[in-house]
Amino acid sequence: MSGHSKWATTKHQKAVVDGRRAKSFAKLIKNIEVAAKLGGADFEGNPTLVDAVQKAKKTSVPKDNIDRAVKRGAGLTGDGVEYQTIVYEGYAANGVALMIECLTDNKNRAAANVRTVMSRNGGTMADPGSVAYNFSRKGVITVMKTDGLSEDDVMGAVLDAGAEDVVDKGAGFEIQTDPSDLVPARTALQAAGIDYEAADIEFVPGLTIEVDADTARKVFRLIDALDDDDDVQNVYSNVAVPADVQAELDDDE
Repeated sequence: MSGHSKWATTKHQKAVVDGRRAKSFAKLIKNIEVAAKLGGADFEGNPTLVDAVQKAKKTSVPKDNIDRAVKRGAGLTGDGVEYQTIVYEGYAANGVALMIECLTDNKNRAAANVRTVMSRNGGTMADPGSVAYNFSRKGVITVMKTDGLSEDDVMGAVLDAGAEDVVDKGAGFEIQTDPSDLVPARTALQAAGIDYEAADIEFVPGLTIEVDADTARKVFRLIDALDDDDDVQNVYSNVAVPADVQAELDDDE
């Protein structure tokens, strides 16, 4: 029976992973469609589309899916969908602030789903502006660490291209810019021969809250539940996890 149980568990885990990959693909495709709709299908003149496609490729979205999304978004197939961006504000455990960014073709559905997920997972909705004041829109470029690549190398490449800060995130470096300087900074990295993992406009918190392991588990459980919703594109928080707490969380896995 133990063998059967193990197989059932393995099948369940595979189904969860496959389901999340499918959801991730769908969200990346949405980004491509919106970028192509706003800036056209020409990559030379649409850096936002370049970044959206780059991110999809890094996540192994099939090329055919990417090509169809570009054409659909640019209106070349006649079957495009109108998406709108909506941002909801809320709190997770112990007052951790959340900015929940939705990209949806049905505002009422998105609002109802976000409220349901929040209430079922220990979160609370917040009034507009009560959370947003602590967040700024920033260009964020992620560079994974490789042998021989230092923080000084990264800073040197982007300093004259508008970079405001370079932060060591352990597995990689995070470059923060003004949103208008995202493309110049990304271009400067490429000119220096430094590959980047992702380049996005994100909500970055001004003040963060350090949490213990129990609070971190609750926060991440809520974020995971929100991320599982098709309409939720990104979830940003001001949670800060100290190294000893992260080590404890790693042991959970």
